[in-house]
Amino acid sequence: MPLDSTPQTAAVHTFYAPQAWVGGAWAQQVLLRVDAQGHWCEITPNAQAEQGATVLPGPVLPGVVNAHSHAFQRAIAGLTERKSTGAAHASDDFWSWRDRMYSAALRISPTQLEHIATQLYTELLAAGYTQVCEFHYLHNPVDASAIAQPLDMSLALVRAAQKVGLGLTLLPTLYMRSGFGAQGLRADQRRFASTPDSLLRLVQDLQVHTQEMPLVNVGVALHSLRAASPDAIQEVAAHAAQEALPVHIHIAEQTQEVQDCLAHTGQRPIEWLLNHHALNSRWNLVHATHTTQAELQGVAASGASIVICPSTEANLGDGVFDYLGYTQAQGTWSIGSDSHVTRSWSEELRLLEYSQRLTQRKRNVAAQAAPADCLSTAGALFDAALGGGTGASGQALAGIALGQRADFQVLDSHAPSLLGVPVDYVLDATLFSSPDTRPAAVYVAGKLAVNQSTDTADHYLAAMRALWV
Repeated sequence: MPLDSTPQTAAVHTFYAPQAWVGGAWAQQVLLRVDAQGHWCEITPNAQAEQGATVLPGPVLPGVVNAHSHAFQRAIAGLTERKSTGAAHASDDFWSWRDRMYSAALRISPTQLEHIATQLYTELLAAGYTQVCEFHYLHNPVDASAIAQPLDMSLALVRAAQKVGLGLTLLPTLYMRSGFGAQGLRADQRRFASTPDSLLRLVQDLQVHTQEMPLVNVGVALHSLRAASPDAIQEVAAHAAQEALPVHIHIAEQTQEVQDCLAHTGQRPIEWLLNHHALNSRWNLVHATHTTQAELQGVAASGASIVICPSTEANLGDGVFDYLGYTQAQGTWSIGSDSHVTRSWSEELRLLEYSQRLTQRKRNVAAQAAPADCLSTAGALFDAALGGGTGASGQALAGIALGQRADFQVLDSHAPSLLGVPVDYVLDATLFSSPDTRPAAVYVAGKLAVNQSTDTADHYLAAMRALWV
């Protein structure tokens, strides 16, 4: 019998998988049907292959939502790994990295952004990400004297995602001041400048431009509590609530941010947010690295989700997320690649688990924190990351299940890390046997994703040479 079936909906494509990750476990010999809207309409395990079905050559996993991306930062991956020599920074930290990041942000044109994002999105899709949430604050032109055209920068990202075939949740970002108590932005932040009025106008313009693009939707982002006034945050949040848009915000990433928030408001960042806003499942708190148990319980109780970015948090020296505390509170989370020092969801999940092992001095931390019937660390991590993807993206992307978008990745069962691995351990080996197992194929909304552009790398090289050579 089918696990899920909607007989009234005609299938337009049928797949047959030797095994597929369904409902938190491997199902065998699975018949999968996709409807005309690109959503799953039937899932039948222990089935026979039907004539005309596309027989998939390896194990099938759902596509993964990349819930936090700054596409332009792909251009600095690998270029910030040398010690600072200036007197201003005796040692490297997030804030010295940020100064280096600004040097790229000030120079990238809309065309260069499109080429950088196209390269990035190609890499994300090839790794099995099928939707990216783009936290986009690079709004204004390179030349401060030019007329601002925020739509140009946003549409560069839309074109890149459309060209590659990757789903895109575009999150125009409110960014008004350089820190708590500041009156405005620094000179090197001028490209980020926005107001509630300009931001919401951009959101509306983007909704008009993308209304015929089923893989593209629009939400909003608040850069951080330090970057906007309470009144401005409230205005944008109210619009998002009215329009049922996803809301993302950087929060509690750095200890200095927590200290500054305490000094200016008398409350910690997440504490302030919980006390001043009615958080719900549309809210996504990015990083939340420095928290109290009460804050984690408050986030979980609100229905909001946390976006964990393990590779970037490690690269920037942010700290280690309190995974056990949040899991005990039964909180929802997703993953993001943020600054794109890696573009692999399996590496993000592996780093998340290993950070917990290093600090807890224990093994299989995620599995130990999961319900008793979950034995697999990889399964616990993967299902949790899937669980936060719908709220982060505003799309139906919760896995291989009735009504969800038919995004999936087909693993290469002949890859070195999977050779000889028993079928029940394929996901475990995918995460914890390096090198990474890259998908043999990726499908978005039931269609094979193939980057039609043969000059993606050439355009990316040209952009990089213009920026750095």
